[in-house]
Amino acid sequence: MIVRDKFYINGEWLAPVGEGVLEVVDASTEEIMGTVPAGVEEDANRAIEAAAAAFETWGMTTPKERQAYLQKLHTAMKARQDELGEVMAGEVGMPLGMAKAIQAGLPLQGVANFIKILDSYEFSDKLGNSEIIKEPVGVVACITPWNYPLHQIMAKVCPALAAGCTVVVKPSEVAPLTAFMLAEMVEEAGFPPGVVNVITGLGPVVGEAMASHPLVDMVSFTGSTRAGKRVSELASHTVKRVVVELGGKSASVILDDADLEDAVRGTVNDCYFNSGQTCAAHTRMLVPEAEYERAAKKAVEVAESLTIGQSHDPKAKLGPVITKTQQERVRSYIRKGVEEGAELLCGGAEQPEDLPTGFFIKPTVFGKVTQDMTIAQEEIFGPVLSILTYKDEEDAIRIANDTVYGLSSGVWSTDSDHAKKVARRLRSGNVIINGGGFNMMAPFGGYKQSGNGREHGPYALDDYLEVKSLQM
Repeated sequence: MIVRDKFYINGEWLAPVGEGVLEVVDASTEEIMGTVPAGVEEDANRAIEAAAAAFETWGMTTPKERQAYLQKLHTAMKARQDELGEVMAGEVGMPLGMAKAIQAGLPLQGVANFIKILDSYEFSDKLGNSEIIKEPVGVVACITPWNYPLHQIMAKVCPALAAGCTVVVKPSEVAPLTAFMLAEMVEEAGFPPGVVNVITGLGPVVGEAMASHPLVDMVSFTGSTRAGKRVSELASHTVKRVVVELGGKSASVILDDADLEDAVRGTVNDCYFNSGQTCAAHTRMLVPEAEYERAAKKAVEVAESLTIGQSHDPKAKLGPVITKTQQERVRSYIRKGVEEGAELLCGGAEQPEDLPTGFFIKPTVFGKVTQDMTIAQEEIFGPVLSILTYKDEEDAIRIANDTVYGLSSGVWSTDSDHAKKVARRLRSGNVIINGGGFNMMAPFGGYKQSGNGREHGPYALDDYLEVKSLQM
């Protein structure tokens, strides 16, 4: 049982103003694994005021000074990587080995990347009779989701600190525990008081207070499109900068010259990664009409090969979804798919018989899905794949782009030039060609209602900087 009863504000562990407590539930066992404070608006105000005061000096530090602090933070995180992975395996439900490598490994890579970026990033330039200076935007409110708890925090904190900003972090109340561990590592690294502050609470209470506070210069938010719209609305009243990374309904386009079996296997594995709780997951698989039966058969084969189990089961390849609420949400979409006439090829809404406890969803594949069906339009955020067919390449591109989202896409072809030609026509911020690996130096973000701004690498750093012109 992990009990956290204080916030990290201005370099100190302070008792919250509010008296409420939030319970953290182990997704595999449904047992309470920890508690954190339910903050109130006054807690947010204290943290923001501390960050604003700290910015006066932190914003004037040199890149080399900031780099040295990030290096100390990296060292502290590396020493606790296994512990971080264990906590997130419980919170999120990802199998333990994967949690240590992914949930704890990606944040480490993020810190290392920004240490490297600061070696060569140019914060000033000459343009005619002007000197162009890039300066930190100021106080950043970092509001993060539960699917990759620490990774999403560090995707905001790393560029913010590298730029010279100060931060207030509010993790999801569903998976908040590693945020407190981060605060301990920030303290160990010796960051000046107020540079990093960590509080917890509900979005409509603490999150909205952060988004609307006049001392906050920027909000970086990752979460649902609905919540992102609300954050943007609140932030607009003080015309602060907003970067949001929101939902997705990504299409994996398997072209007629693709290696079908490899493409289907790659798409299914991408769709189900982290039990489908990934905003960029390729949840729509587009196949030529003539290849539907073969693609459907292979998708079922791959789905049924994935062992479902609790996070500490070494045989598990697919863990639970994070909460009972999320489990019911995914089940409702599965029922909706059946009601609207999609063909349920495997899986379904029922609890797995051998796992009566835990928020598990069977890996589910729907065939003969049409673009007007709910499961083809709305983000499900669970291990549910929809197979759609297309008549020709133009039809495939039309279907892939027929969504309010635009976060990620996939293209499969044995001809890389052909794949890139199609990729350029897809309206999404990321296109994975033939299963290409995730690159944390490349910009990540979406088109349309998947958000604005970019995370990771030097493009992310740009979002946390203001541009000033000095005319000589």
